[in-house]
Amino acid sequence: MSTLIGITLVAIAGLGTGSVAWPMKLMRKLEFEHYWFVGMLVGLIIIPWAVVFAAVPEPLAAYGDVGLKPLILSNLFAVGWGIANVLYGICVVRIGAALTGAVLSGLGIVAGVTLPMIIKGTGLFENAPDLISKPGLMVLLGVVVILAGVIVCALAGFGRERMLKKADETGRKATGGFLGGLIMAIIAGVVSCGISLSFVYSQGPIIEAMEARGVGPIVAGISVWAAALFAGALVNILYPAYLMTRKKSWGMLTQCWGDVFLGAIIGIQFILAISLFLGNGMIQLGVLGASVGFGIQQAMQIMGNQGVGFVSGEWRGVTGKPRSQMYAAVAILIVAIAVLAYANQLSQ
Repeated sequence: MSTLIGITLVAIAGLGTGSVAWPMKLMRKLEFEHYWFVGMLVGLIIIPWAVVFAAVPEPLAAYGDVGLKPLILSNLFAVGWGIANVLYGICVVRIGAALTGAVLSGLGIVAGVTLPMIIKGTGLFENAPDLISKPGLMVLLGVVVILAGVIVCALAGFGRERMLKKADETGRKATGGFLGGLIMAIIAGVVSCGISLSFVYSQGPIIEAMEARGVGPIVAGISVWAAALFAGALVNILYPAYLMTRKKSWGMLTQCWGDVFLGAIIGIQFILAISLFLGNGMIQLGVLGASVGFGIQQAMQIMGNQGVGFVSGEWRGVTGKPRSQMYAAVAILIVAIAVLAYANQLSQ
């Protein structure tokens, strides 16, 4: 039952983070820097820290009990993830949500899944099986299957791009350089696993410190994300702030409150997905939860990206092989989730 609950939670987290781009498709006036600034400020700073200061007795003292090492290490991972997050927002505009999510998730999943089995995490993740154990090898098989799905998904994305260029759709919004967007997506993918690793290598001592003050598991989990992602949050906030300053466009935030609200929705959906579902799901999965949980979350995140792409019209007018490849990619990812679930059972 715990395994089933864990799989369900991380799957919901993946769909939540994968579909977080949908409000971008509804923006009328605000540019990337405006809605990203609002979303990340609300989602990564205001909401989690409001919960911490409202629900944790003497929160700063509690973090002091944690020690510097896990806080510094987690925030180093968070900086990499913060860079990836900014690049993700840019790449969605340039190459579309579907291909961006596939490339970013595929490259990040290898490090995010394998590292916790090589360098053990904190808390119950300290007892994760080794990479060459039977569960570890099964996890590696799951990673291979996911990467196969990512490759098929990327091929579908390239096919879609060629077909749309050939059709020369007059109503299609210019997205900037496709190659440049793809390169940024690759860079983002390499460091995107920082969001998982920041939790894996800090959750043990932070949750212990919070529970020592009578805090429940939900608030304790939010307390982990608030502290572990703080440096990444600053990256996500300061970069768009720099862009708005350079373009002298801060005033746009007061001119379109509907878009500002949509920007806030991006951040709210994101923090809910990771704080209520991803972290809790990893813990429910047990000692292998850091690897299996992240793998399943990433597979479902790719599916969420494809959902946004289809609903928003990225695949309108695209038929034949590219569309069939995308369907095949989704089927492969479902198989990968089953393999990872079996690997987790082997670790019980």
